[in-house]
Amino acid sequence: DVQLVESGGGSAQAGGSLRLSCACSGYCASGYCMAWFRQDPGKEREGLAFIGSGGALSYTDSVKGRFTISKDNDKNTLYLEMNSLKPEDAGTYYCAAGYVYNYRPGTRFAAFGHRGQGTQVTVS
Repeated sequence: DVQLVESGGGSAQAGGSLRLSCACSGYCASGYCMAWFRQDPGKEREGLAFIGSGGALSYTDSVKGRFTISKDNDKNTLYLEMNSLKPEDAGTYYCAAGYVYNYRPGTRFAAFGHRGQGTQVTVS
């Protein structure tokens, strides 16, 4: 089975940076699309950043130029580098993996077959 475990969440000041990690264990297929989602209380999870198996990237407008998604295939780890943080970036961040094609902002969290438990980010 596949397990995704996020880490790196915490508190940051506005304008600061955080780096989230998502370690994949089990059968972490090289063909997976991987993504980061954020959920604010009372709202649906929003897809922020996606990386395809070939490395193609997609970001939602609100994080373009500030967040960078990357992955280390040798370590089976997904990253999200978050810079110039804003208070509205706060929330619970989830990683996801799966055979998702035509991924883009708006792709639903449920489309991914494997999903992490989340890590909390606060920005003040």
